[in-house]
Amino acid sequence: MIFEKTIMIPLDRVGVLIGKSGKVKIKIGKICSVSLLIDSQTGEIIIRGTSDVESMMPFKAEEIVMAIGRGFSAEKAMRLLEGENSLHIIDLREFAGKSSSQIERIRGRIIGEGGRVRKNVEELSGASISVYGRTVAIIGEGRQLRSAVHAITSLSNGSTHGKVYNELQDSRRRQKIEKLQLWEGENVFE
Repeated sequence: MIFEKTIMIPLDRVGVLIGKSGKVKIKIGKICSVSLLIDSQTGEIIIRGTSDVESMMPFKAEEIVMAIGRGFSAEKAMRLLEGENSLHIIDLREFAGKSSSQIERIRGRIIGEGGRVRKNVEELSGASISVYGRTVAIIGEGRQLRSAVHAITSLSNGSTHGKVYNELQDSRRRQKIEKLQLWEGENVFE
């Protein structure tokens, strides 16, 4: 089956996608078995490849390109190749409408002074977060993604930072208890 997908990314992110001497573009192409046709004048990216029913790699290439387009470094975007990681993008216009001042206010709440809030949410959820333009992009596995999306949504809706941190800590505690219960009764030394 032939895979072809066209994606637009911001012009200022094209250089990150290409990488120094084309290294990022080449790496994505090799790992995901695709070719990337990049128009550096328009930001149009065409991803081409072949995929059998089993291979998700062309779709992973699409996610990596989108993640880079939403502000992630190439290294962090490559996290999408690990485990069950996936990309989730939140459009802040869902919370602020078209008001650029409201979008800026919400961005400020999510980033925090010196990036402190974003870093705290990343540490507590285990997800990677990028705030770029009108969007917040999140990379993580299922639970990490759910925790981070809930936190970003709560902050965007006006919840206090303390309440959001408490919810993240509670979620993390529950996850640890669930992991311990999975191990309970199993003889791990056999």
